Amino acid sequence: MGSAASTEHKSLIEGKSPEEIAAALKELPPDQLSKIWAAVDKNSPCPGPVDCSSITVVAKDYKGMLDQPSAPKFKGALAQIYVRSQPYGGSDKSNNGHRYDSIPIVNGMISAGMSCQLIHYTHEEHDKFFELCKSFDFVIVRCNPGQIKADGGDQQKFDDGMRALRKMGKQVWPSPDVMEKMGAKDALCKVATMNIGLEDTLAYYSPEEFSVGFKKTMAFQPRVIKQNRGSSGEGIWIIKLKEENYCKEYGERSCEDSEKLLLMEANDNHEEEHTVGEFIEFCVNGRTSKSGKWDTVGTGKYLEGGKAAGGQLVDQRFCPRIVEGEVRMNMIGDTCTGIIHKKPKAGGISAVGGTGSIYTFYGPDAPEFKQLSEDFLKNSIPTLMESLDLTGEPLPLWWTGDFINADPGKPGTPCTIDKWIVGEFNCSCVGISKCLPAYCNAEKPNASVYDIPVKDFVEATYLGNLMGQKALAILDGQGAKMSPSATKVLSRVEALRGATKAGVLSSEEAGSMLDKLFDV
Repeated sequence: MGSAASTEHKSLIEGKSPEEIAAALKELPPDQLSKIWAAVDKNSPCPGPVDCSSITVVAKDYKGMLDQPSAPKFKGALAQIYVRSQPYGGSDKSNNGHRYDSIPIVNGMISAGMSCQLIHYTHEEHDKFFELCKSFDFVIVRCNPGQIKADGGDQQKFDDGMRALRKMGKQVWPSPDVMEKMGAKDALCKVATMNIGLEDTLAYYSPEEFSVGFKKTMAFQPRVIKQNRGSSGEGIWIIKLKEENYCKEYGERSCEDSEKLLLMEANDNHEEEHTVGEFIEFCVNGRTSKSGKWDTVGTGKYLEGGKAAGGQLVDQRFCPRIVEGEVRMNMIGDTCTGIIHKKPKAGGISAVGGTGSIYTFYGPDAPEFKQLSEDFLKNSIPTLMESLDLTGEPLPLWWTGDFINADPGKPGTPCTIDKWIVGEFNCSCVGISKCLPAYCNAEKPNASVYDIPVKDFVEATYLGNLMGQKALAILDGQGAKMSPSATKVLSRVEALRGATKAGVLSSEEAGSMLDKLFDV
């Protein structure tokens, strides 16, 4: 029967013109026609309801991706960047050109009843790309920082294109403004008065205010100075006075240029010794005859370009319990999906990956961090975007917050207060760690989504599905306003429908249970 059907369908198209094929297809019954469209769609480049033929299809295949819904509630895309000058298209790519964690995110959107197509940005086709994006209701941006520039493109031009989509009413996760304002170090100043902040957190945008402000705070207590542009701890300095001659009251004195500082950089925990004057010179002008000899891989010049170009330094109180580690909360919208305690190696302060730090994983409701969850999830999240000057923007779909124990006691002693302060927000292409086996390198040049262990893929699928539900709630105003009780009822109705469809319950049994659900 299969062979006969295949021969019949083959005769419809073999040797025929496009017009004759179209006429033949119209003669097929609807159920057969839908199967043909499904088969064509599944194997076509960039499968989905929006025609993406106007841009270059970079991906080799779409393995692991679910079939797109025939009548999507919303149409979306996940934007990626393939760095043509780098092996495998970049350190975050699977063997088919997709980012290693794209499939679970796309499938999460599809599972929520939306379409989501995988597309790639190439700077040569900038205008075509953004014209195509107008056909989508939402765009999820998964371009790793620096990769657009590495491929020869202009990050600012790309960001402006995404801003234009936002002005049109299209949803962009995360928008350039959200990435910029949440990721900027001066975000710590904007949340200084919240439960997760420290009131003596300052931001400097000019050499003059940095020199005056830093000399005053440094004379009072150990500080942490953070540049805005660095990553992985580069340009984040933990600083102490070598003589420890701190004043008792803030503002009582200011440091002299000649006073010695002991510095440790967070990217690799290396230590340096410089004068106050040398440190200020390095931060402002980089390596000069006045800044002395530096061992850091960084170049300084943290204020270069001014505020508009991201030039800034944040000055925050040093919390001595940082040696006990920091806590990362993995977030999907307003929901915590897991907590990671990151403890530095012995003698270190930074818990950045690759420095020998130890990671301990906890569930989202871990009692050890009950107060942090209360302060952040319940008391801070509701007003966070407004505090960051992002009123009207939704929380990112997938982001993190890193927190430090602010108890002033000596490390290793019992805490007298239970307060955690934020050290950093990150929503710039945060990776799904469970999917890491799917990225290519010299040892596994053909890595794909199928290399992710089943247990980890299930966890990644859960995260993707939760992202899909959060995205749908934001896009669907009614869904966003749905009460918890209504959500519970809806989930039970869907469960009854699924059980009936699977044959577990008869229509009569499902109807009876539905009556009881609504007390009819």
